[in-house]
Order: sequence, then C-alpha cells, then structure tokens
Amino acid sequence: MDSNLVVRALGALAHESRLAIFRLLVVAGPDGMPAGEIAQQLGLSPSSLSFHIKDLSHAELVTPRQSGRFVIYTANFDAMTGLIGFLTENCCAGAPCAASDAPTCCGNTP
Repeated sequence: MDSNLVVRALGALAHESRLAIFRLLVVAGPDGMPAGEIAQQLGLSPSSLSFHIKDLSHAELVTPRQSGRFVIYTANFDAMTGLIGFLTENCCAGAPCAASDAPTCCGNTP
C-alpha cells in the first residue's frame, strides 16, 4: 500500500465523526447505507456529513454509488484490509502471529 494513501487514511480516521461514519459503514457491510440514514444515526447535519464523507472518500476508505435519487456509501473493505496489513506487515519481527493473520470478513477468505 502506498505510504501517502496510508497517511491520508489514518488522517481521515483521526476525527471522531469520520471514525464513527466509517465504523457505521463497516457494520452496514457491502450493502452500505444512504447518506440521510448515516446523518440521522450519528446526529450529523447534512453539510457536516458531506464534509466528512469527502475526506473518507479522498482517503479511499468509503465508496459512493448512486441508487435512484439516493447516494449509498459503503466502507471500502479492501482499503481497510490493506491499511491493517500495512500497519502489521513487520509485526513480531516477521514471525507468524495473530496480528498478521488476515481476518475473514464479509465473505472474504484469506
């Protein structure tokens, strides 16, 4: 994973609202969630949500898709897995350990 993208991703997640948005979308899974529902569940104004989603999208952690008149946002599980892999790739001096095992999530297999 490109270190510039890692820095953008970590920076995007280093804010309480953006972290909450990302965690909510992880729970929503591959179906994602409409912007209005995200704002409602987290108590964010539409303008605030838009601002935070832009940062998460720029860091490639969130992906939008149009569904009729709604924009559905999903967590980018590949980017999340890549970020975790980048952070743990040299864990335990290269010896196998639990931190280096790729998690199985949302139908992905190691």
